[in-house]
Amino acid sequence: MIHRRTEDVPYVKVAMEGVEGTSMQWLFSRLEGAPNFSMRRFIISPGGRIGLHAHPWEHEILILSGRGEAFTPDQRASVGPGEAIYIPSDEPHGYENVSDEDLVFLCMIPNSGDTRPPSDG
Repeated sequence: MIHRRTEDVPYVKVAMEGVEGTSMQWLFSRLEGAPNFSMRRFIISPGGRIGLHAHPWEHEILILSGRGEAFTPDQRASVGPGEAIYIPSDEPHGYENVSDEDLVFLCMIPNSGDTRPPSDG
């Protein structure tokens, strides 16, 4: 078993085109020996966003705190604490913080979506 406090896991600024005011933590991944899934925690600052993008892996999201919007080219949904989102593989999607507090969510992906080099952590 691996046990850790989220406060002890370093934040990484999300550096991707269309992303503003967003950082994340790799809570558990293949680097800790998780064979199938990675768990990440995202924090989007007020006014921040992750622009429309797509990738060949699914992911599941659980909103922990804050309010925001999740969107696809055809749909926009207001999201808040206790709500869950499923994004299928290859579906264009994005997120935006529309509140005055951080939007915080967990995002689980298969390890095939972890494209970091083995030495990153």
